[in-house]
Amino acid sequence: MSARRTVRLALGLILAAGLLPACALPRRRGDPTLLVTTSAGQELGVSTEYGVVFLGRSARSGAVDLTAWFGDGPSVESTVIEPLGGGVYTAETEIRLPTVPMTFRTPQPGDTVVLRGRKGGRKWEAASHVLADPRVEGILLHIPPMLRGAPDQIGAGVYVTGDEHGQLFVGLVSGTLELTGEDGRTRDYLTVMGPDDLWRLVTFRREFQRQRRWVYREDIL
Repeated sequence: MSARRTVRLALGLILAAGLLPACALPRRRGDPTLLVTTSAGQELGVSTEYGVVFLGRSARSGAVDLTAWFGDGPSVESTVIEPLGGGVYTAETEIRLPTVPMTFRTPQPGDTVVLRGRKGGRKWEAASHVLADPRVEGILLHIPPMLRGAPDQIGAGVYVTGDEHGQLFVGLVSGTLELTGEDGRTRDYLTVMGPDDLWRLVTFRREFQRQRRWVYREDIL
């Protein structure tokens, strides 16, 4: 091998070593929890491997700002709301956001889950467990103290522990529900938008989204 070719090869390896971490960084580091801001208010959302998902409680169309947290701080991306049906919404961003893998296995009564959100820009995490009531279809959870009287935490992520991938995203906190039992006592539950509705995001990604070149900007590297 000539000296000139050796130098070119060495330079190519150096450049590749410098570029690969920058391209991978947004997916490896950062928080998949998003702050969703519209003209009518705020809620939370999650950036998944299939795209952004939120519940559209503050707005169901129009402009939206998505605040994502990377390893070095927040980044605000302006985009538009896209409805998926069934009370589920998404939005496309110019940059690649931190993501979390999804699971479509619905957690069962007695299972432990982890809730993750953001309050005042600070992330929080709390454990909960799945409950059941014969009058209700869907996922019901015990309400952790930090989610009582906290409408700004609608859209917080619900996670289960995966065998190989750590925490897997399984749903979004959608509200609270009060039920009166046969004993006359009132009990309240946390409700969750789970896999039975979030499959719409996967369908949207496969049928509508075209392959695109992600933009890598200096402010998020």
